[in-house]
Amino acid sequence: MISKRTFSALSAGAVFAASAAIGLASFSAQATNKTATFLVSLSVLSDCAISANPLAFGNANSALATSAITQNTSLSVTYTTGTTYSVALDKGTTLGSLVTGRLLAGTGSNASTVQYQLYSNTGLSTIWGDATGGTPVTGTGTGSAVSIPVYGVVPAQPIPVVDTYTATETATITF
Repeated sequence: MISKRTFSALSAGAVFAASAAIGLASFSAQATNKTATFLVSLSVLSDCAISANPLAFGNANSALATSAITQNTSLSVTYTTGTTYSVALDKGTTLGSLVTGRLLAGTGSNASTVQYQLYSNTGLSTIWGDATGGTPVTGTGTGSAVSIPVYGVVPAQPIPVVDTYTATETATITF
């Protein structure tokens, strides 16, 4: 048989346990929060990218003596938004070439050349050049790739020796 004293001790223990549980619940509900802030940043620098497609005038025949050959290609440029830029084209790699009088060179021992010119407009009136002649193309970056057309002309001229004539142009971007 359980005495009153034992029952009172059990009851007191149960009351204490219940009080502790209630106290813990009250403690949890009274928790506080602390916060901290931090800076997140990114620095965007002025930058650009450029790529070029080849310009192939194709095949010429006796018609070159009386008719010009025209073709076009493009440069692709990507500039940081708001960045002003200038794209210049040099005179090419052929000895004796000038921006205002570009030349394609024959291969091997063929010393013949073929005249050509590069323009920045469809009317073929603005020679695309650099500081030595012609006019660079300018613009302001949009943050996306922009295609800039290059218009090429091989003017009518005396028919050169049969060969493949080439030159390498360098496009220089300044920003």
